[in-house]
Amino acid sequence: MTDQGAGGGIESHMSTHRRQDSGEEPIPTEAAPETCSPPAESDPEEFSLPPQDLPRGSRKLSQKRSERSAREGTAVTPPQGLSRNPSTCSTSSNARPPAEYYPSRTIAREQRSPLPTLHLFATAPPLEPPVTKATLSELDVQKIVHNPKLRHDINFDPELHFRPNLDGDKGRRKQEKANQFWNTLFDQLMLFVMDREAFHARYGHGEWCLPALLRAVRDIIETLVPQRDRDLLNEGLNVDLLMQQFNRGVADLEKLASWLASVLKLHCAPMRDEWVDEMYQELSNGNRNNDMTELVKGMRSLLSVLEAMKLDVANHQIRCLRPVLIEDTVNFEQRYFVKRMRSTDLPIAPARRWYRSAREDTERLYAGSSMPYLHAFGEMSVFFEGLSRLVLPSTRFDVVPQTFLVFDEDRILKLRSDMHDSICLEICMRKFEDLDRLSRATQLCARIPSYVADEAAGSRFSSDFNFMAAGASRPSSLAFSDRSSSYSSPRTSGVFFAPPVSDSADARSRAAELYSSLLALLHTAPPASSPAERWMGLAGPAALQILRYANAPTSLPGFERQLAACLDDAKSDLFREVESHLQQRLLAELARRVSEFKNLSGVALFSYATGCGGGGGGRAQGPLFVEPSRDPREDAGVADMAVRLAHLGVLHWRVWAPLAFEGDVVGELNVMQPSMI
Repeated sequence: MTDQGAGGGIESHMSTHRRQDSGEEPIPTEAAPETCSPPAESDPEEFSLPPQDLPRGSRKLSQKRSERSAREGTAVTPPQGLSRNPSTCSTSSNARPPAEYYPSRTIAREQRSPLPTLHLFATAPPLEPPVTKATLSELDVQKIVHNPKLRHDINFDPELHFRPNLDGDKGRRKQEKANQFWNTLFDQLMLFVMDREAFHARYGHGEWCLPALLRAVRDIIETLVPQRDRDLLNEGLNVDLLMQQFNRGVADLEKLASWLASVLKLHCAPMRDEWVDEMYQELSNGNRNNDMTELVKGMRSLLSVLEAMKLDVANHQIRCLRPVLIEDTVNFEQRYFVKRMRSTDLPIAPARRWYRSAREDTERLYAGSSMPYLHAFGEMSVFFEGLSRLVLPSTRFDVVPQTFLVFDEDRILKLRSDMHDSICLEICMRKFEDLDRLSRATQLCARIPSYVADEAAGSRFSSDFNFMAAGASRPSSLAFSDRSSSYSSPRTSGVFFAPPVSDSADARSRAAELYSSLLALLHTAPPASSPAERWMGLAGPAALQILRYANAPTSLPGFERQLAACLDDAKSDLFREVESHLQQRLLAELARRVSEFKNLSGVALFSYATGCGGGGGGRAQGPLFVEPSRDPREDAGVADMAVRLAHLGVLHWRVWAPLAFEGDVVGELNVMQPSMI
């Protein structure tokens, strides 16, 4: 649950994506679920009169009336009655709002001047409540089915849902505006209590926060209840009548709070009941005790419950509409992109050039030989060959076609980041193997008999290898047997150069532990602007772990600097060697996944690629995905990257192949344009 900011900005969230608004498109033929039916609730019955007892587990409220504390030595006589307002604490899928989402400034009577003066409000314009029908309008089903970014993201994120957007500077400004509204309401209510004449002089014939808030509450509830109940809603929440009663000090806010609680409980999910009870208790206590702090708190809770109910309905609609929206993705997006191409808003010439370049590179790479995985990829062979290169760190990001950047930029960036991480992890492991081999050779040399050392004097040994060289990798000059070595003899190679089996098992165990520790370092690394920057910060801790597991001196001069140089230089021989190795593994895994995905329907593709065939989350574990468990280093995240890239690629090909890669929609539109005039 979150505290909604300055009115609006509800966003949908999936693993890593943000929605954008767009022009209207036709709605799928299947009927959308009714907006007024929130999850886990049956059709509500007709509204009844305000109940004396709250439905579904309400609490018995304390009947004790507390006395007002004196301010500046002067006792204050409370008015006969006072009306209360909703709240602005925002909601998410939890049953209760966590504390961090309450406003940053807690309203405390002790911190305010005892008698607000008129100049505080002399020039203040009327404020809008933080949550209104307008700010929640993008949760309406019409907005959902016409939002192309949301409809694209729903293909990839099984957990996609709406939540209030309070991130970044925009979210901070919303929070500040929300706090400003509630503080202003508190001041206005205090003025009403402390100086009724001054209040009527200022607000007797004008708009102020309380009536604006009550109208916002009524408008939001209208979107949550069936049409047949809206007349009763207007009778029970007649804002003009309530304000007249309030100004005369005869408004029964406790009765209003009880009636609102009964209405909300008829239409909200059961998990919201406890929250509704708290709202009622806060409003009732504030009314009985003339406690403005408690009163405003209850109003915040009321508005928060309404926002939570609206989010519940929207997320329920997403779950119901998901199969229809996914199955209609290709048709919907093609119409959307053709409309944008007609208005020259989306140039596709760069995408066509990229595809032609990928074809030329593929023909040059496999000249005179058959292209691997041709049968698995089918007509998409060139496309996936080029797509696999787009996720490599050595490929500039500005080469990525615009067709991918419209909706899939975040996914492409995440794949490139994961590939960079896999390459750097493999470089670290290779450096460990080199250092471990050198360390073991040094230990063996310390135990060489004197006659062997004399015989080997003048021979090129491991000390001749400059391990600190930036381009150094596996030192092939270290020969541990009499094969392919001009420096070994039967006597030396047979005595100590054959490592025992136990040593090999120990090396494998230490390598596995090192890989796990490097993964832990990576997962706990602070945020960085790019993967390269992240690994530059990890070079020192990674070097220390490598030296530790290789049984080498932890103060080996220059090793950290040499490791950082290897991780930072994407053009170095070692980096390109590892990158090429992982690309070939990715291509092999891609071929397997694409052959499984290419004939699936939209919903089946989503189910298998995201692992939601059985309703669960995570990657697919169905019959297409049964595979033995792999060593983490052996897998290197390639299997997961292949599933994600195959899913993205197959869907992208279905949309764009007839528009840009194999067809020429722009040319057809140019031909059709004169005939349409």
